Amino acid sequence: MTSVSELSEDFLPSNTTAPLLSVKDLSVTFPTDDGDVRAVRNVSFDLNPGDVLGIVGESGSGKSVSSMAIMGLLPKNAIIEGSIRYRGEELNGRTYKQMQPFRSKHISMIFQDPMTSLNPVYTVGWQLAETYRAHHNVSKKAAWAKAVEALELVGIPQPDKRAAQYPHEFSGGMRQRVVIAMAIINDPSVIIADEPTTALDVTVQAQILDTMLRIQTETDAAIVMITHDLGVVAGMVNRVQVMYGGTVVESGPVDDVFERPRMPYTVGLLGSVPNPSTLGKRLTPIKGAPPSLVNLPTGCSFSPRCPLVADVCNEWEPELEEAGANHSTRCHRWEHLATIDHPQRLFLHDEIGTVENPAVFAAANPDDSLEVTAVHGTLITDEEAK
Repeated sequence: MTSVSELSEDFLPSNTTAPLLSVKDLSVTFPTDDGDVRAVRNVSFDLNPGDVLGIVGESGSGKSVSSMAIMGLLPKNAIIEGSIRYRGEELNGRTYKQMQPFRSKHISMIFQDPMTSLNPVYTVGWQLAETYRAHHNVSKKAAWAKAVEALELVGIPQPDKRAAQYPHEFSGGMRQRVVIAMAIINDPSVIIADEPTTALDVTVQAQILDTMLRIQTETDAAIVMITHDLGVVAGMVNRVQVMYGGTVVESGPVDDVFERPRMPYTVGLLGSVPNPSTLGKRLTPIKGAPPSLVNLPTGCSFSPRCPLVADVCNEWEPELEEAGANHSTRCHRWEHLATIDHPQRLFLHDEIGTVENPAVFAAANPDDSLEVTAVHGTLITDEEAK
């Protein structure tokens, strides 16, 4: 382990041929009185310059915990296993202080709530300047000029005047821009964005995402976009990982995963998004609730909610296996799922509201003679019922 004294402010790992960030078999466990909470289980991914990786899933699926593990910001009782390497340099196992040369300068993070990320008693310019001075031996005047430059880069008008104001004097969208400015002021190679558009209206969301994409293009930084908003993922990332029950259940190029999902959970997520083709119909959420991370079900963690569940799904959890070019899934029945047209109908339930006009499926598939039958509250074709 490298000692703190050996880590200079200008530290940069020498292995520049390795991925910017390589996470292998990352697992995070929190011991509690009720048992071990397995918050993250065997998560892996690689990031290269310019990559934009999306991580999606319901609340409690392990998205934010995995990012906090990478940043070294988890509480001391967290048990972190696996490998986290930045340019080939192992980060897992370093102390909070030993991680300081990496944070902000090489790997930075945009947190969910800008009001809890900013100190209310200091001006935003002071906070940005201090972030810069933590990694650069410059004067206060030079750091202040850098803070103003960062505010201008993220699109804040009159940055020289706004830098002298306090966080409460900014709107929600402007505060989020300040947090982004703080994340990029040291020109990091990797930016982790944890729900950066939470609680913002759609217009401001679009502006924030445009700002991030522009910065990513100008700096060639790699971005990890953590979100539950599939629209954000579709418009911004080039690769997506779907998490459920603390682990990755599907991974691949965003277009391939959205057009040809190979995991029923991904199908359910996509089906719960408002779609112009279902105008006048109810949304079809996934029935049930996410699993307890203390008492995970035997077998596949999604099996209690899965419309394609079979005996093997309850016996053992599948490995993450290839289901196409650079497309992997953690599902025993992905090959069967691939044969089903309009798989979103698997999640239509009687208690939610059946399709008012089943002929809509036939209209969408005019070459097939399609009849819909209700089986245990799920709409399937007569052929599937056999």
